[in-house]
Amino acid sequence: MPTKHAVLSASSSYRWLACPPSAQECAKVKDVPSEFALQGTDAHSLCEYKVLSALGRDVVDPTKGLTFFDEEMDECATEYAEFVMEQVEAAKTVCKDPLVLVEQRLDFSRWVPGGFGTGDCVIVADDTLTVIDYKHGLGVLVDAEKNSQMMCYALGALQLFDGIYDINHVSMTIFQPRRNNVSTYQLEKDELLHWAETVLKPTAELAAKGEGEYHAGDHCRFCKIKATCRKRAEYNLELARYDFAVPSTLQDEEIEAVLAKVDELVNWAGDVKDYALQQAVSGKNWSGWKLVEGRSNRRYVNEEAVATAVENAGFDPYEKKLLGITAMTKQLGKKRFEELLSNLVEKPQGKPVLVPESDKRPAMHTAADDFSDKEN
Repeated sequence: MPTKHAVLSASSSYRWLACPPSAQECAKVKDVPSEFALQGTDAHSLCEYKVLSALGRDVVDPTKGLTFFDEEMDECATEYAEFVMEQVEAAKTVCKDPLVLVEQRLDFSRWVPGGFGTGDCVIVADDTLTVIDYKHGLGVLVDAEKNSQMMCYALGALQLFDGIYDINHVSMTIFQPRRNNVSTYQLEKDELLHWAETVLKPTAELAAKGEGEYHAGDHCRFCKIKATCRKRAEYNLELARYDFAVPSTLQDEEIEAVLAKVDELVNWAGDVKDYALQQAVSGKNWSGWKLVEGRSNRRYVNEEAVATAVENAGFDPYEKKLLGITAMTKQLGKKRFEELLSNLVEKPQGKPVLVPESDKRPAMHTAADDFSDKEN
């Protein structure tokens, strides 16, 4: 799989489209892949193998070389391959011999300087282009609707095939099995090209030169300079004007202003604190602060030796506890778990959470609603 990354990559487009100067700033910071990123790389390698095998290609099983391989990853990759083959079969109903490409390099540099990426799966069936992207991550639910990464990939695919096929329709799907998420967004080719010319291209030109205005928001989450960015600090410190007033004394519009930023404020404060700690560990002295050893818990030096010593003394060193749902699913596998335990698992109603109106979850029915219903 390709490992080189473009400065203006499709995967980071969500950030640099919102904050153009961040692209060049982040490019100055060394990229240190997280364990989650490395796990995702292994999952993509397995997905590639399973799809190519399903297509009848002669490929080598990469399993032995995967650091993070486990049963869950294997099941996720199998589900992905099955989904891709379903889309291939659907394409065959409108096109006798659809083109199917796996881990295809996609160049969208016509609109983004140096822009390229890798499409997990691209299917071309006469007038329809389908792009499928696998997401192994569990933490963030990814939506395909107006997803700039997917739209960049689709543009790269159009560059390859629009002159060969008479493409009019574009379909983009995020397949995220660990979140039970399959999200699809469809639009016409002309709509995609209009976005590319009026939004993507001019913003990318600014980002490539390190120009444009800094903007803070939820796109800061994966920014490499999020802890030291002055614009993000200004954005969050705006809340200081409320001077930590007692909530009941604030006006409604002030409460709403706080709600709009409070989650980002908490995240920002945590990022700044983590950054300061990392710098201190590296030798920096912060005025008025010092490094100390945090609290720690006792632990066994050798668990087997402990168990033997306790057993020899006539005691049972083990406790028996039912595995949690996540651990049980991992042990049994998703399909076996459903077969054995689906009727023994329930999902209680979640605690109320206040979210923006843009959130796709339906609004809860409240006591005020019940009172209003009775009056009507």
